[in-house]
Amino acid sequence: MEGMELISFQIVSAAGAAKSYYMEAITAAKSRDFEKADKIMAEGLQIFQDAHKAHASLIQKEASGEKIEFNLLFMHAEDQLMTTDLLKLMAHEIIDLYRAQGGNTVEN
Repeated sequence: MEGMELISFQIVSAAGAAKSYYMEAITAAKSRDFEKADKIMAEGLQIFQDAHKAHASLIQKEASGEKIEFNLLFMHAEDQLMTTDLLKLMAHEIIDLYRAQGGNTVEN
């Protein structure tokens, strides 16, 4: 595996792992463990940076004139990157909402 296929899998892998961290952080916040939620979000952000770095490498290649092959796997990687970025923003907002509720108990 090399080239676009490898970069696409790197994006999918990192985005998927970050997505799991963000969901886990929301769960921690729901349980009122904000220290844990913040720690998990930070870990997710570090992993998500790997997806961004892989994506940025493709942008740099194209900007330098190299033709970038567009295929279904890369489209999937782009989709995972965008949805994970959205989840990251939403997770921050949800955690902030739980934090603002203070000591109120959250019902399942």
